[in-house]
Amino acid sequence: MRVLVVEDDPTIARLHRGFVESHPRFVVVGEARTAAEALRAFAVLDPDVVLLDIYLPDATGLHVLRQIRRRPSPPVDVVATTAARELESVRQAMAGGVQHYLVKPFTAAALRGRLDEVARLRDSLRTAGDELDQDAVDRLVRRGTPDTGALPKGLSERSLRLVVEALAAACADAGDASAGEVAARTGMSRVSARRYLEHLVATGRADVAPRYGAAGRPENGYRPA
Repeated sequence: MRVLVVEDDPTIARLHRGFVESHPRFVVVGEARTAAEALRAFAVLDPDVVLLDIYLPDATGLHVLRQIRRRPSPPVDVVATTAARELESVRQAMAGGVQHYLVKPFTAAALRGRLDEVARLRDSLRTAGDELDQDAVDRLVRRGTPDTGALPKGLSERSLRLVVEALAAACADAGDASAGEVAARTGMSRVSARRYLEHLVATGRADVAPRYGAAGRPENGYRPA
């Protein structure tokens, strides 16, 4: 599959190109440093996947995303690869149709996992019939995402999505966020936020490690896997 890398920092762009091309099913067909370059490259190269930074020198990646979605082109998968951690940026990106949101810095394994999900869903759509019943639609939607199993009693999909967004937005440069920090962003209690975070850890969608606060009391720090 053909990938366009939109990233204003040449060093990071080279790094992400290497991440992509370590996957046997993906190849980088172009790079863009600005929003204007990205839209020109998108029109000419017709990529299957766009790795999209949110912070660009001439316009935001959200502007690029909106323009891409307005064009009558074949479906394209957009993966946000950005340092933008603000909850509003995450929400706007998801509402605009990004398939995945990776907060920098991330590992080659993290990007590979998202590319695997893109490939898995495209393969499923390619073999699906022209008309689908509800069961078939549900299977396709599940196939494009990791199998996390049923939610434990007391947890809801809506609140889980909110915690996922908040975790991505709350991760500071140090690389993690506590249950209290996620709770503050979502409006839920610390205990509830911790339950959702532990579910993400148990299903492979988040990592956890102990960290120590100013008073020396240990607490867990979480970050997207």
